[in-house]
Amino acid sequence: MANSHSSTPSIPTTTKLVLFLLFSLVVGMASAQLSSTFYDKSCPTALSTIKSAVVSAVGKEARMGASLLRLHFHDCFVQGCDASVLLDGSSGEKSAGPNANSLRGFDVIDTIKTQVESACAGIVSCADILAVAARDSVVALGGPTWTVPLGRRDSTTSSQSAANTDLPAPTLDLAGLITAFSNKGFTTKEMVALSGSHSLGQARCIAFRTRAYNETNIDATYKTSLQSQCPSTGGDDNLSPLDVTTPNTFDNAYFTNLKNNKGLLHSDQQLFTTGGSTNAQVNSYITNRAIFRADFANAMKKMGNLSPLTGTNGQIRKNCRTIN
Repeated sequence: MANSHSSTPSIPTTTKLVLFLLFSLVVGMASAQLSSTFYDKSCPTALSTIKSAVVSAVGKEARMGASLLRLHFHDCFVQGCDASVLLDGSSGEKSAGPNANSLRGFDVIDTIKTQVESACAGIVSCADILAVAARDSVVALGGPTWTVPLGRRDSTTSSQSAANTDLPAPTLDLAGLITAFSNKGFTTKEMVALSGSHSLGQARCIAFRTRAYNETNIDATYKTSLQSQCPSTGGDDNLSPLDVTTPNTFDNAYFTNLKNNKGLLHSDQQLFTTGGSTNAQVNSYITNRAIFRADFANAMKKMGNLSPLTGTNGQIRKNCRTIN
């Protein structure tokens, strides 16, 4: 009896290979990968231009390094790393609760964009500038470096409501922090590592007043000091360093502070509490600075890969504050 499948034509191996390559090309285009060499030919001075501007800005004001790092974080957590946080407008991310009267460094990004546009007009995205400036800020203040994949494009929209929903609040408990980061694909371990960005920068009184007056898991002397800087009413914009020990150096002192009940924000201290599930990781970062630096760098690289616009999606803004 003849084989019932004998009349079915077979696909030649070469045809299979061509089809596979075409399929791979289409998939690759659909999920275009970022590349650290993206501007090597189109704008070879891009990275050095960004670095010089960041070093200059941080040299004038160390706090600016923290501000630029925070801009990248607040960008990526809301519709991906697409520079949506930079767009002006009353309905955009700038006017959201976590950002209004709080985010800063926009002028530095404007300066960088102007310089990069002068070198290579219409090539380098605002989203990539944010990612590189965040890395360069950390390095300028003594932190680790990491390779920043490039090729992000800029969004044409910005959502105030998404920023209000997606950005983790300083009032969150540990479970809330874990959920907020998990929603963006981060493990609890990566969340703790990224919290180490609070080795730098300052927070406003309005963000830590409740902790300074109502919480008990806080060092008594530190509590008195915070109350002197942050009155129970008024003074909402008074600043205190997130890392009271070495406020302008990227190091692991932030974690030592947590163990000593000297976390500035409620959400900071939640990483180290009696019987807390992240205590062991905080302790490991206290005893091994190299592990923290490596974990932080890896988590930052992962954050920079959050839902970027690539290929023909989005645009390369000429002015980071407005769409073309």
